Amino acid sequence: MSRQIRFGYKVSAEQFGPRDLIEFTVAAEQCGFDTAAISDHFQPWRHTGGHAPFSLAWLGAAGQATSRIALGTSVLTPTFRYHPAIVAQAMGTLGVLFPGRIWLGVGTGESMNEAPLDTDWPDTKERFARLKEAVTLIQTLWTSDRVTFDGTYYRTRNATIYDRPETPIPIYIAAAGASAARLAGRVADGLICTSGKAMELYAETLLPAVMDGARAAERDPANVELAIEMKVSFDSDRDRAREDTRNWAALALSPEEKTGVDDAVEMERRADALSTERAASRWIVSSDPDEHVERIRPYLDLGFTHLIFHAPGPDQRRFLQLYAAEVLPRLRDLATPTSEA
Repeated sequence: MSRQIRFGYKVSAEQFGPRDLIEFTVAAEQCGFDTAAISDHFQPWRHTGGHAPFSLAWLGAAGQATSRIALGTSVLTPTFRYHPAIVAQAMGTLGVLFPGRIWLGVGTGESMNEAPLDTDWPDTKERFARLKEAVTLIQTLWTSDRVTFDGTYYRTRNATIYDRPETPIPIYIAAAGASAARLAGRVADGLICTSGKAMELYAETLLPAVMDGARAAERDPANVELAIEMKVSFDSDRDRAREDTRNWAALALSPEEKTGVDDAVEMERRADALSTERAASRWIVSSDPDEHVERIRPYLDLGFTHLIFHAPGPDQRRFLQLYAAEVLPRLRDLATPTSEA
Protein backbone atom coordinates (compact mmCIF):
# COMPACT_ATOMS: atom_id res chain seq x y z
CA MET A 1 0.00 0.00 0.00
CA SER A 2 1.41 3.38 -0.97
CA ARG A 3 0.17 5.27 2.10
CA GLN A 4 1.04 4.41 5.68
CA ILE A 5 -1.88 2.95 7.61
CA ARG A 6 -2.87 4.89 10.72
CA PHE A 7 -5.02 3.68 13.59
CA GLY A 8 -6.91 6.23 15.64
CA TYR A 9 -9.05 6.50 18.76
CA LYS A 10 -12.45 8.20 18.70
CA VAL A 11 -12.79 10.62 21.61
CA SER A 12 -16.47 10.30 22.51
CA ALA A 13 -17.30 13.79 23.69
CA GLU A 14 -21.02 12.96 23.87
CA GLN A 15 -20.37 10.19 26.42
CA PHE A 16 -17.58 11.42 28.72
CA GLY A 17 -16.46 14.65 30.36
CA PRO A 18 -13.37 16.58 29.26
CA ARG A 19 -11.02 15.41 32.02
CA ASP A 20 -11.83 11.76 31.41
CA LEU A 21 -11.32 12.27 27.68
CA ILE A 22 -7.84 13.70 28.30
CA GLU A 23 -6.93 10.64 30.38
CA PHE A 24 -8.25 8.30 27.70
CA THR A 25 -6.27 10.09 25.00
CA VAL A 26 -3.06 9.91 27.02
CA ALA A 27 -3.74 6.19 27.45
CA ALA A 28 -4.41 5.82 23.71
CA GLU A 29 -1.03 7.38 22.93
CA GLN A 30 0.66 5.05 25.41
CA CYS A 31 -1.14 2.08 23.84
CA GLY A 32 0.22 2.91 20.39
CA PHE A 33 -2.68 4.63 18.68
CA ASP A 34 -1.54 7.11 16.04
CA THR A 35 -4.38 9.64 16.18
CA ALA A 36 -7.28 10.81 18.33
CA ALA A 37 -10.42 12.40 16.89
CA ILE A 38 -12.90 14.32 19.01
CA SER A 39 -16.51 14.92 18.04
CA ASP A 40 -17.84 18.48 18.21
CA HIS A 41 -21.35 18.47 19.69
CA PHE A 42 -23.32 21.22 21.38
CA GLN A 43 -25.90 18.63 22.47
CA PRO A 44 -25.16 14.91 23.07
CA TRP A 45 -27.12 11.97 21.72
CA ARG A 46 -28.35 11.22 25.24
CA HIS A 47 -29.53 13.68 27.89
CA THR A 48 -29.09 11.28 30.81
CA GLY A 49 -25.40 11.13 31.63
CA GLY A 50 -24.54 12.99 28.44
CA HIS A 51 -21.63 15.37 27.86
CA ALA A 52 -20.70 17.96 25.25
CA PRO A 53 -17.32 19.59 26.00
CA PHE A 54 -16.06 22.32 23.66
CA SER A 55 -13.78 20.53 21.22
CA LEU A 56 -11.50 23.44 20.34
CA ALA A 57 -10.65 24.14 23.98
CA TRP A 58 -10.22 20.43 24.61
CA LEU A 59 -7.76 20.02 21.73
CA GLY A 60 -5.43 22.55 23.36
CA ALA A 61 -5.45 20.63 26.62
CA ALA A 62 -5.01 17.30 24.84
CA GLY A 63 -2.08 18.59 22.84
CA GLN A 64 -0.35 19.72 26.02
CA ALA A 65 -1.02 16.41 27.78
CA THR A 66 0.39 14.28 24.94
CA SER A 67 3.56 14.36 22.87
CA ARG A 68 3.11 12.30 19.72
CA ILE A 69 -0.48 11.46 18.86
CA ALA A 70 -2.13 13.50 16.08
CA LEU A 71 -5.32 15.31 17.13
CA GLY A 72 -8.32 16.41 15.10
CA THR A 73 -12.07 16.84 14.87
CA SER A 74 -14.47 14.24 13.56
CA VAL A 75 -16.24 16.32 12.80
CA LEU A 76 -16.78 20.04 13.35
CA THR A 77 -19.40 22.09 11.49
CA PRO A 78 -17.82 25.41 10.37
CA THR A 79 -21.03 26.94 9.06
CA PHE A 80 -23.51 27.86 11.82
CA ARG A 81 -22.25 28.02 15.42
CA TYR A 82 -18.81 28.99 14.17
CA HIS A 83 -17.91 31.45 11.46
CA PRO A 84 -15.33 29.68 9.25
CA ALA A 85 -12.84 32.48 9.87
CA ILE A 86 -12.97 31.75 13.61
CA VAL A 87 -12.39 28.07 12.89
CA ALA A 88 -9.38 29.06 10.79
CA GLN A 89 -8.06 31.19 13.66
CA ALA A 90 -8.60 28.52 16.32
CA MET A 91 -7.07 25.70 14.32
CA GLY A 92 -4.21 27.96 13.23
CA THR A 93 -3.35 28.58 16.87
CA LEU A 94 -3.49 24.86 17.63
CA GLY A 95 -1.30 24.16 14.62
CA VAL A 96 1.35 26.57 15.91
CA LEU A 97 1.22 25.07 19.40
CA PHE A 98 1.41 21.47 18.17
CA PRO A 99 3.04 21.52 14.71
CA GLY A 100 2.35 18.53 12.51
CA ARG A 101 -0.17 17.07 14.96
CA ILE A 102 -3.42 18.94 14.20
CA TRP A 103 -6.03 18.20 11.54
CA LEU A 104 -9.51 19.57 10.89
CA GLY A 105 -12.44 17.32 10.01
CA VAL A 106 -15.57 19.16 8.85
CA GLY A 107 -19.10 18.27 7.84
CA THR A 108 -22.51 19.74 7.08
CA GLY A 109 -23.74 19.20 10.62
CA GLU A 110 -26.83 18.02 12.49
CA SER A 111 -29.83 19.99 13.66
CA MET A 112 -29.40 18.82 17.26
CA ASN A 113 -26.22 20.91 17.50
CA GLU A 114 -27.51 24.04 15.79
CA ALA A 115 -31.28 24.35 16.35
CA PRO A 116 -30.92 24.72 20.16
CA LEU A 117 -29.23 28.07 19.41
CA ASP A 118 -32.35 29.14 17.51
CA THR A 119 -30.61 28.57 14.20
CA ASP A 120 -32.84 28.08 11.17
CA TRP A 121 -31.97 24.62 9.85
CA PRO A 122 -31.81 24.75 6.04
CA ASP A 123 -32.16 21.91 3.56
CA THR A 124 -29.34 19.62 2.50
CA LYS A 125 -28.50 21.65 -0.60
CA GLU A 126 -27.88 24.84 1.37
CA ARG A 127 -25.91 23.07 4.09
CA PHE A 128 -23.63 21.58 1.47
CA ALA A 129 -23.20 24.94 -0.28
CA ARG A 130 -22.28 26.51 3.05
CA LEU A 131 -19.70 23.81 3.71
CA LYS A 132 -18.06 24.27 0.32
CA GLU A 133 -17.81 28.01 0.84
CA ALA A 134 -16.55 27.63 4.40
CA VAL A 135 -13.75 25.26 3.32
CA THR A 136 -12.70 27.69 0.58
CA LEU A 137 -12.55 30.56 3.06
CA ILE A 138 -10.62 28.57 5.67
CA GLN A 139 -8.04 27.42 3.13
CA THR A 140 -7.70 30.95 1.77
CA LEU A 141 -7.14 32.41 5.24
CA TRP A 142 -4.47 29.81 5.94
CA THR A 143 -2.53 30.65 2.80
CA SER A 144 -3.13 34.37 2.19
CA ASP A 145 -3.02 37.72 3.99
CA ARG A 146 -5.55 40.56 3.91
CA VAL A 147 -8.37 38.34 2.68
CA THR A 148 -11.46 40.08 1.37
CA PHE A 149 -14.01 37.38 0.73
CA ASP A 150 -17.45 38.06 -0.68
CA GLY A 151 -19.33 34.79 -0.62
CA THR A 152 -22.98 33.88 -0.61
CA TYR A 153 -22.95 33.08 3.10
CA TYR A 154 -19.67 34.43 4.54
CA ARG A 155 -17.74 37.64 4.13
CA THR A 156 -14.45 39.01 5.37
CA ARG A 157 -12.70 42.33 4.82
CA ASN A 158 -8.89 42.50 4.91
CA ALA A 159 -8.82 39.53 7.29
CA THR A 160 -5.55 37.88 8.30
CA ILE A 161 -4.86 34.85 10.47
CA TYR A 162 -1.65 36.01 12.11
CA ASP A 163 -0.77 32.79 13.93
CA ARG A 164 -0.73 29.77 11.67
CA PRO A 165 1.71 26.93 11.06
CA GLU A 166 4.09 27.01 8.13
CA THR A 167 2.36 24.02 6.57
CA PRO A 168 -1.43 24.35 6.28
CA ILE A 169 -3.44 22.06 8.52
CA PRO A 170 -4.97 19.09 6.68
CA ILE A 171 -8.72 19.32 6.11
CA TYR A 172 -10.89 16.20 5.95
CA ILE A 173 -14.46 16.33 4.68
CA ALA A 174 -17.12 14.04 6.10
CA ALA A 175 -19.29 12.32 3.51
CA ALA A 176 -22.30 10.05 3.52
CA GLY A 177 -23.00 10.52 -0.19
CA ALA A 178 -21.33 11.16 -3.52
CA SER A 179 -21.45 14.99 -3.53
CA ALA A 180 -19.46 15.46 -0.32
CA ALA A 181 -17.06 12.65 -1.27
CA ARG A 182 -16.45 14.31 -4.63
CA LEU A 183 -15.77 17.60 -2.83
CA ALA A 184 -13.23 15.84 -0.62
CA GLY A 185 -11.46 14.58 -3.71
CA ARG A 186 -11.45 18.03 -5.32
CA VAL A 187 -10.30 20.26 -2.47
CA ALA A 188 -9.49 18.36 0.74
CA ASP A 189 -6.66 16.33 2.17
CA GLY A 190 -8.94 13.49 3.16
CA LEU A 191 -12.37 11.90 3.39
CA ILE A 192 -14.08 10.85 6.63
CA CYS A 193 -17.01 8.43 6.76
CA THR A 194 -18.41 5.92 9.23
CA SER A 195 -18.55 2.13 9.18
CA GLY A 196 -21.52 -0.16 9.63
CA LYS A 197 -23.39 0.68 6.44
CA ALA A 198 -23.79 -1.37 3.28
CA MET A 199 -20.36 -2.06 1.76
CA GLU A 200 -21.72 -0.95 -1.61
CA LEU A 201 -21.90 2.59 -0.26
CA TYR A 202 -18.13 2.70 0.15
CA ALA A 203 -17.13 0.59 -2.85
CA GLU A 204 -19.58 1.96 -5.41
CA THR A 205 -20.38 5.49 -4.23
CA LEU A 206 -18.00 7.17 -1.79
CA LEU A 207 -14.58 6.00 -2.93
CA PRO A 208 -15.26 6.33 -6.68
CA ALA A 209 -16.60 9.85 -6.03
CA VAL A 210 -13.38 10.79 -4.22
CA MET A 211 -11.37 9.58 -7.22
CA ASP A 212 -13.64 11.42 -9.65
CA GLY A 213 -13.31 14.64 -7.69
CA ALA A 214 -9.53 14.37 -7.48
CA ARG A 215 -9.12 13.66 -11.16
CA ALA A 216 -11.47 16.51 -12.10
CA ALA A 217 -9.20 18.84 -10.11
CA GLU A 218 -6.10 17.24 -11.70
CA ARG A 219 -5.01 15.87 -8.34
CA ASP A 220 -3.58 12.45 -7.57
CA PRO A 221 -6.34 10.44 -5.79
CA ALA A 222 -3.62 8.63 -3.83
CA ASN A 223 -2.91 11.90 -2.03
CA VAL A 224 -6.42 12.02 -0.54
CA GLU A 225 -6.40 10.09 2.74
CA LEU A 226 -9.35 7.78 3.25
CA ALA A 227 -10.41 7.87 6.90
CA ILE A 228 -13.28 5.98 8.48
CA GLU A 229 -14.72 5.86 11.97
CA MET A 230 -14.90 2.17 12.80
CA LYS A 231 -17.73 1.33 15.19
CA VAL A 232 -16.25 -1.52 17.21
CA SER A 233 -17.34 -3.17 20.44
CA PHE A 234 -14.55 -5.57 21.37
CA ASP A 235 -14.33 -7.35 24.70
CA SER A 236 -13.31 -10.76 26.00
CA ASP A 237 -16.93 -11.04 27.19
CA ARG A 238 -19.10 -11.08 24.06
CA ASP A 239 -22.33 -10.36 25.98
CA ARG A 240 -20.69 -7.32 27.52
CA ALA A 241 -19.51 -6.14 24.11
CA ARG A 242 -23.04 -6.48 22.74
CA GLU A 243 -24.71 -4.75 25.69
CA ASP A 244 -22.25 -1.83 25.55
CA THR A 245 -23.74 -0.75 22.21
CA ARG A 246 -27.03 0.22 23.88
CA ASN A 247 -25.56 3.56 24.99
CA TRP A 248 -25.16 4.47 21.32
CA ALA A 249 -28.44 3.07 20.04
CA ALA A 250 -29.20 6.46 18.45
CA LEU A 251 -26.72 5.59 15.70
CA ALA A 252 -29.04 2.78 14.61
CA LEU A 253 -31.99 5.12 14.11
CA SER A 254 -32.85 5.60 10.45
CA PRO A 255 -32.60 9.09 8.92
CA GLU A 256 -36.40 9.21 8.91
CA GLU A 257 -36.52 8.37 12.62
CA LYS A 258 -34.15 11.14 13.68
CA THR A 259 -34.66 13.86 11.07
CA GLY A 260 -35.66 17.09 12.74
CA VAL A 261 -34.97 15.82 16.27
CA ASP A 262 -32.88 18.47 18.01
CA ASP A 263 -33.64 17.64 21.65
CA ALA A 264 -31.31 15.21 23.45
CA VAL A 265 -34.19 14.04 25.66
CA GLU A 266 -36.30 13.06 22.65
CA MET A 267 -33.34 11.46 20.86
CA GLU A 268 -32.65 9.40 23.98
CA ARG A 269 -36.30 8.30 24.17
CA ARG A 270 -36.29 7.10 20.58
CA ALA A 271 -32.96 5.32 20.97
CA ASP A 272 -34.02 3.54 24.17
CA ALA A 273 -37.05 2.12 22.34
CA LEU A 274 -34.76 0.09 20.07
CA SER A 275 -33.87 -3.52 20.81
CA THR A 276 -30.32 -4.48 21.77
CA GLU A 277 -30.09 -6.38 18.49
CA ARG A 278 -30.82 -3.25 16.51
CA ALA A 279 -28.56 -1.09 18.68
CA ALA A 280 -25.70 -3.50 17.95
CA SER A 281 -26.37 -3.57 14.21
CA ARG A 282 -24.06 -0.62 13.46
CA TRP A 283 -21.14 -2.16 15.36
CA ILE A 284 -18.58 -4.88 14.87
CA VAL A 285 -19.29 -6.86 18.04
CA SER A 286 -16.74 -9.51 18.88
CA SER A 287 -14.77 -11.30 21.59
CA ASP A 288 -12.44 -13.11 19.17
CA PRO A 289 -9.58 -10.92 17.91
CA ASP A 290 -9.09 -12.95 14.74
CA GLU A 291 -12.79 -12.73 13.88
CA HIS A 292 -12.70 -9.05 14.71
CA VAL A 293 -9.78 -8.40 12.37
CA GLU A 294 -11.45 -10.36 9.58
CA ARG A 295 -14.51 -8.11 9.87
CA ILE A 296 -12.27 -5.03 9.61
CA ARG A 297 -10.24 -6.42 6.70
CA PRO A 298 -12.80 -5.43 4.00
CA TYR A 299 -12.31 -1.76 4.84
CA LEU A 300 -8.55 -2.08 4.44
CA ASP A 301 -9.07 -3.97 1.20
CA LEU A 302 -11.18 -1.07 -0.11
CA GLY A 303 -8.27 1.27 0.50
CA PHE A 304 -9.05 3.00 3.79
CA THR A 305 -5.77 4.09 5.35
CA HIS A 306 -6.88 5.83 8.55
CA LEU A 307 -9.14 3.76 10.81
CA ILE A 308 -10.50 5.62 13.85
CA PHE A 309 -11.91 3.15 16.37
CA HIS A 310 -15.00 4.17 18.31
CA ALA A 311 -15.80 1.95 21.31
CA PRO A 312 -19.22 2.34 22.95
CA GLY A 313 -18.59 0.95 26.43
CA PRO A 314 -18.21 2.84 29.73
CA ASP A 315 -14.74 1.40 30.46
CA GLN A 316 -12.59 3.02 27.80
CA ARG A 317 -9.32 2.11 29.51
CA ARG A 318 -10.28 -1.56 29.31
CA PHE A 319 -11.05 -1.17 25.62
CA LEU A 320 -7.75 0.59 24.89
CA GLN A 321 -5.70 -2.03 26.71
CA LEU A 322 -7.53 -4.97 25.12
CA TYR A 323 -7.36 -3.42 21.66
CA ALA A 324 -3.67 -2.60 21.98
CA ALA A 325 -2.87 -6.14 23.10
CA GLU A 326 -5.24 -8.19 20.95
CA VAL A 327 -6.23 -6.26 17.82
CA LEU A 328 -3.78 -3.51 16.83
CA PRO A 329 -0.81 -5.90 16.39
CA ARG A 330 -2.90 -8.11 14.10
CA LEU A 331 -4.09 -5.11 12.10
CA ARG A 332 -0.59 -3.72 11.73
CA ASP A 333 0.61 -7.09 10.46
CA LEU A 334 -2.31 -7.20 8.03
CA ALA A 335 -1.64 -3.66 6.79
CA THR A 336 2.11 -4.15 6.33
CA PRO A 337 2.97 -5.09 2.75
CA THR A 338 4.98 -8.27 2.41
CA SER A 339 8.14 -8.02 0.33
CA GLU A 340 8.38 -10.26 -2.69
CA ALA A 341 11.32 -12.57 -2.94
